[in-house]
Amino acid sequence: MNKKPNIIFVFCDDLGWGDVSCLNPESKIDTPHIDKLADRGMKFTDAHAGSAVCTPSRYTLVTGRYCWRTAQRKAGVNGGLSPALIKSDRMTVASMLKEQGYKSACIGKWHIGLDWATTKEDSIAQNLGEAGFRGKENLIDFSKSFRNGPIDVGFDYYYGIAASLDMIPYTFLEGDRALELPTDISPGGKTDETRAREGICAPGWSHEAVLPALQRKSIDFIKEQAEEKNPFFLYLPVNGPHTPVVPNKEWIGKSGCGIYGDFVMEIDCMVGEIVQTVKDAGIYENTIICFSSDNGPEDLTEKYKEQFGHSSTWRYRGRKRDNWEGGHRVPFIVSWPGTIEEGAVCERFVELADFTATVANITGAEIPDNAAEDSYNMFPLWLGEDAPDYRKFAIHHSCDGKWAIRKGRWKVLLHHGSGGRGVRKESEAPVQLYNMDIDPFETNNIYCDHPEIIKEIKQLCIDSIQNGRTTPGPKQPVEVNGEWKQFAELLELNI
Repeated sequence: MNKKPNIIFVFCDDLGWGDVSCLNPESKIDTPHIDKLADRGMKFTDAHAGSAVCTPSRYTLVTGRYCWRTAQRKAGVNGGLSPALIKSDRMTVASMLKEQGYKSACIGKWHIGLDWATTKEDSIAQNLGEAGFRGKENLIDFSKSFRNGPIDVGFDYYYGIAASLDMIPYTFLEGDRALELPTDISPGGKTDETRAREGICAPGWSHEAVLPALQRKSIDFIKEQAEEKNPFFLYLPVNGPHTPVVPNKEWIGKSGCGIYGDFVMEIDCMVGEIVQTVKDAGIYENTIICFSSDNGPEDLTEKYKEQFGHSSTWRYRGRKRDNWEGGHRVPFIVSWPGTIEEGAVCERFVELADFTATVANITGAEIPDNAAEDSYNMFPLWLGEDAPDYRKFAIHHSCDGKWAIRKGRWKVLLHHGSGGRGVRKESEAPVQLYNMDIDPFETNNIYCDHPEIIKEIKQLCIDSIQNGRTTPGPKQPVEVNGEWKQFAELLELNI
């Protein structure tokens, strides 16, 4: 602990809990490198992203604050041209570590918004649709730098793509600008696996080239920092296995579980290359490596159950976008040789929102009152301790902005159905309550039997909104917009 550890966080896109073979005993996809990372560290069996979709999960991981607290994004996701969600004065894990002498890089999919330069004074920052400024690409001046991206929120280096790989603009970004102007048009994809939006792209753009490029840039960054003996933080949000599912040709057919399985195996190999680079650089013993995903798997993975006998959510109910477990229960593995016991398993409920506070504890950083308002220190769990003071409850939200709350063995969904895109309702019960100790697959809604639990958790929600935080500390301002109406009606708030 006298020497600050390097920190690497590999953050997958739409990788399901059941896609990692060391977690899912019935998996038909082999992930040997991820499994080896778990063998050398700790795997968490009950870990959760902050949301069931990309943008809010990423905002929460980077800031330690629930994304529904922002005025702009209480439901849905950003597009590649959407404005920045992180305000310039908000502390991120990168800006916090910079104060501790770290060099940090974000290499991969950002998807938390960028303030692009416009061709005229017309403000388009109000359009927050999922595709982001759809049909208004001509208002963006891609030759100019953008603001409030990774560089402006604390990262020293950025290389990657603006949003998901199925969202324009299809061009690599470096620092604060596009490397190539998106002057061509990509036709998009029509099948479930190749699905992507038609739109502007850089000349010669290839979706398949993205993952290898992120791997090369990450390896270069690790080697450079090791040579300069800098403590470093590498945030590596990869583009897969989100659509378009584009494994490179040497991986096609390798998994025996379709091209989705092939893509997962290519990502697994990338994890192995990152770990080997750390070892070759002589810094393995002093490097924390985290591996996780932003939410559950896409709908397309459902057909793999019948075709290959593989379930990306294992036996958990729901998928991406849903508040059921399959929507936000994610793989989470942490390795730190000599500090975290090899082969350890943690069955406690944990939140990825807690990454910021955990890193602060490890590095000795101070978190100000107006930062990381929903982040708890989970480091004692990494050490195998009981951690009785670790978080008491957590709030997740679906793509529709509906809430699910976990408190101990109880899970409450403040809505009927899945909460995802108005589908998979199955029941008109106004709320849902599950005892996760005996019903982890959410089959028996017992809300009528325990009105006192519903009342208690509704009050927790009210307090969480009004206090502007779920961690101890001074109240923080509440950012309000029209989307609060659904919470006000359900929780009987007057906001």
